[in-house]
Amino acid sequence: MARAVRVVVLGSGSWGTTLASLSARNTPTTLWARNDDTAREIDTEHRNRRYFGERPLPQSLRATSDLAAAAREADVLVVGVPSHAMRKTLEQVTDEVRAWVPVVSLVKGLEPGTRLRPTEVITECLPGHPVGLLAGPNIAGEIADGMAAAAVVAMQDEAVGAALQPLFATSLFRVYRNTDVLGCELGGILKNIVAIAAGMAEGLSVGDNTRAMVLSRGLAEMTRLGEAMGADPRTFAGLTGMGDLIATCTSPSSRNRRIGEALARGLGIDEAVEALGQVAEGVKTAPTVMELAHEYGVEMPIAAEVAAVVTGKSTPTDAYRGLRRVAPGHEEDIV
Repeated sequence: MARAVRVVVLGSGSWGTTLASLSARNTPTTLWARNDDTAREIDTEHRNRRYFGERPLPQSLRATSDLAAAAREADVLVVGVPSHAMRKTLEQVTDEVRAWVPVVSLVKGLEPGTRLRPTEVITECLPGHPVGLLAGPNIAGEIADGMAAAAVVAMQDEAVGAALQPLFATSLFRVYRNTDVLGCELGGILKNIVAIAAGMAEGLSVGDNTRAMVLSRGLAEMTRLGEAMGADPRTFAGLTGMGDLIATCTSPSSRNRRIGEALARGLGIDEAVEALGQVAEGVKTAPTVMELAHEYGVEMPIAAEVAAVVTGKSTPTDAYRGLRRVAPGHEEDIV
């Protein structure tokens, strides 16, 4: 009888915990938490109160704060730590992960300084492994509460993606697959910037028409940059593009949207981040994405205004005034 596939999830934040709770229903799963007390709470009380509240976790889900031990037992390694901590975390397990173990990213940000996408950081730290991601319109709390949702496993090798699908799928969580890793990853990264703009719109009470304009033109910006970088533009119409964008821009639970709302209330960026108490990847990503936009010659006026706000060079009110000054071109001109 074949041994069950063991999934190891690195990162005990809300999304890492949620995905671990899904995979634990299908296969042995271990969750690595940096904090000893958090690991002990998950392992013995089956709770992660900081990120999961009083929701019970599966009895079968194990947790540890021993990073090396967790990595050694992985048949599938899932990386759910913040983008700025990825390299430091993975460098500690370079010699612990067995050969050919697939590595799946949950991270939706760019590495500060290098501008590398999460899958590129993984490839540098763990060369020779199949690398991809799992992403989609996934508000962790809703999935934890048993609401239906869907995601995409993106791997260049479709056979690997097909093997990973049943590890995370449940009757209420559908998992599709895609081979456009670049497009799927960029969708998850870029939508966070648009979500900050959507949050500012909410806080400024600019109206539903303006919010709809921001979402649709934000998607056009995402598609423009993605295609310029080599992604399939059709990917941005799917779950990891438009789907993730809608969820992140409209949900009151969205961290990036909440940052935008806080900025619109007059908080500075440091105050807004501190009040949130969690990582909002769009804050650090926006200026880096503008570097990419300049490099590829892509116009991204919404991202530019968000970058100016999060770096303290503009205010939400000025940002929306700036967007009104952008001359409209052809509506179908997304490339």
